[in-house]
Amino acid sequence: MILFHLKRIFILCILIIASSLNAQDWADLKHFKVANQELLEPKTNENRVVFMGNSITIGWSHHKPGFFEGKPYVNRGISGQTTPQMLVRFRQDVIDLKPKVVVILAGTNDIAGNTGPSTLQMIADNLMNMAELAEANGIKVVLCSVLPAYDYPWRKGLMPNKKIPALNKIIKDYANSKGFVYLDYFSAMTDGKNGLKKELGSDGVHPNKKGYELMAPLAEQAIAKALKGS
Repeated sequence: MILFHLKRIFILCILIIASSLNAQDWADLKHFKVANQELLEPKTNENRVVFMGNSITIGWSHHKPGFFEGKPYVNRGISGQTTPQMLVRFRQDVIDLKPKVVVILAGTNDIAGNTGPSTLQMIADNLMNMAELAEANGIKVVLCSVLPAYDYPWRKGLMPNKKIPALNKIIKDYANSKGFVYLDYFSAMTDGKNGLKKELGSDGVHPNKKGYELMAPLAEQAIAKALKGS
């Protein structure tokens, strides 16, 4: 009986330690650790592009994987993440992969409060820090507008329909001042009330296949512009 209780205590201790270690990996640095190790060095003249973001970015690979197939595109989106988490993992998940271009799409989860309260300027500052880290390492920058969302189904009343356009203005003005490419998804996807068009996503936040089909040529144009140095 004593041995049985000791085993239970031991297992409980292991679970507590494991939980603690998992909590310490706040930015989920382990998420792409193996994938990054297995990714080969870019070939000569390879225009590698890393897509950095959250569920909207990783969802692209799920809903329309053909966009990435046969191209030097690397998807580094993690569902639920906010800009401070992305900033923490930016070196390992972007810079160390040696892309020519990084496409940064982030901010909606910050507005939703996924990792606590954030002002629009705090979100913009994190995006600016990522962009300037990329620039300092010779990586061309594409800064995306946050996609429209009238409200968040999982957390109502935060007024993303007002905050997202305000954040997008900050992002656009900053991109223009720095000579970075600004990729405006918002204008192409809004329903006119600062929400996502119903045919582009069922929950009003995340694109469906049709949504990604709309986004694809816009992304390609922005990447081409960045590669040309415009």
